[in-house]
Amino acid sequence: MSQIIYKIAPEALWREAEKNGRFTGAPIDIADGFIHFSTAAQARETAAKHFAGQTDLLLIAIDGSKLGDALKYEVSRGGALFPHLYAPLDLGAVLWAKPLPLGAGGHDFPTLEGE
Repeated sequence: MSQIIYKIAPEALWREAEKNGRFTGAPIDIADGFIHFSTAAQARETAAKHFAGQTDLLLIAIDGSKLGDALKYEVSRGGALFPHLYAPLDLGAVLWAKPLPLGAGGHDFPTLEGE
């Protein structure tokens, strides 16, 4: 299984995290007590379910192997295991952040490792 996991975030929220040197999560993450991530196989459905119609989003790739024991795979949507981080995200684990533009049929994703 690929250790690369993905976060979809509003660009303004992510740029603030870059200034602060760490990402503590979007409002839903803070409310739930962990940062929600998706695997490559889950990212498109996450975008459709939670970010439908939203613009100014970024797709952020994270090396999950750098997150240690704070990263847990837990049962979520449809019984699938989703990566959840029980700590702020150290930006040193970020591989890249790319725009996630909204196209006619939803968000236009780049090719993701593990697909």
